[in-house]
Amino acid sequence: MPAAIEAVDQTSAHEQRPPRRRGQPFYIGSLKIDPPILQAPMAGFTNYAFRQIVREFGGAGLLATEMVNARGFVWLDEHEAEHPDRLWGVATEPRPLAVQIWDNEPETLAKVGARLATEYQVSVVDINFGCPVRQVTQKAHSGSYLLRHPERMGAIIERVVAACAPTPVTAKIRLGCTRDSINAIDVAQVVEGAGAAALTVHGRTAADMFSGEADWDRISAIKPHLQRIPLVGNGDLDSAEKAARAFERYDVDGVMIARAALNKPWLYAQAAAAIRGEPVPPDPTLEEQRSLMLYHFALVRNRFGDEKASVLMRKYACCYAQGRAGAREFRKHVATIKAPAEFFAVVERFFPRPSPGGSRE
Repeated sequence: MPAAIEAVDQTSAHEQRPPRRRGQPFYIGSLKIDPPILQAPMAGFTNYAFRQIVREFGGAGLLATEMVNARGFVWLDEHEAEHPDRLWGVATEPRPLAVQIWDNEPETLAKVGARLATEYQVSVVDINFGCPVRQVTQKAHSGSYLLRHPERMGAIIERVVAACAPTPVTAKIRLGCTRDSINAIDVAQVVEGAGAAALTVHGRTAADMFSGEADWDRISAIKPHLQRIPLVGNGDLDSAEKAARAFERYDVDGVMIARAALNKPWLYAQAAAAIRGEPVPPDPTLEEQRSLMLYHFALVRNRFGDEKASVLMRKYACCYAQGRAGAREFRKHVATIKAPAEFFAVVERFFPRPSPGGSRE
C-alpha cells in the first residue's frame, strides 16, 4: 500500500519541515506525499480497477482518477443521472487520491471542485491544463489550449482554490502549445500566484502530442522560478532507473509516471525502491501476470457486468501483453471478445498456466 498522506498544521508547515533532499517525500499543501511518485491521470485507463492494482503493489505516493469533464459532471448532477463512471470508487476507496477535472469556465470548475472536496472528500483537486487532444483543445477550448491564456488559467485556479479550501488544488501543464511558444516558466508563476499547491509539468508541448522525447531540462528550469510550491516532472519515465535518475539529474520535487505503468502497474513499486537505493523488485512472473489480468477483469466485471466488461477489457488486456512474445496475436484475438468465456479462452491460450514442476517464466 502507498504510504499514507499525513496532515500537518498549515500555519507552521514550513517550520516543521526539515530541508528536503531530492527524492525525499514532499508536501502538497499540508499533505505529505511519500514516496514522491505520483500516478498520472489517464483517460480511459486509470479507473478504480487500475488504481486498486497499483495500490496493492504500492509505490505511488498519490493516485489519481481519469480526468473528469466538469461540465458533464454538472449536467449529469442536474438531471439526476448517475455520476460519471470516471468517479467509480472515489467516494469510498482509500486515500490519498486526487481527482483531475477540466473545463474552461471558472464557475463550473469551482462548483465541481467544491463537491469533490466536501462531498467526496478527495485529497487533492487537480486541474488539467495539459491535455493535447483535439476534442478538449480545439472543440472545448480547454486543456492545453488554455496555455495560450495564462490570465484565464489564473482566474480558474483562484476560483477553484477558494471553493475547495482547505483541500489543496494543483495544476498540470505542458511546456507550451508549440515549440515556438514555450511559456512554461511564465505559466508556472501564474499557477503559483493564483494559489495552487503544486505544479506538474509534462516535458512536451501540446503540438508534440506524445512524439519525440520529453524535455526534462526545460522542466527543471522552472524550479528556480517557483517560490513555495513543489514541481513534479512527467514524461518518458518507463523504468525504475529513469525515475531515480530524474531526481539525480533534475531539480524536481516529485515524478509522475504515466503510460509505462499501464503495461506494468508494478512500476511504481519498482521506482520507489530505486529512489530509496534498494534492490528493484523483479517483474511478476508470467503466472502472476496472468492472475493479475484475471483480477483486473473481475474488478471491471463486478462494476459493469459481463458484456460491457468484456468490451472494456480488450484495451486493458492489450496493455498486459505489451513487449511479450506473441503480443500481436494476443491483441488480435482479444480485440474481438464479447463475453467472459471468450476472454478466459484467449488468456488461457496466450498466458497458459505452468505445467507442474515447469518454469514459472
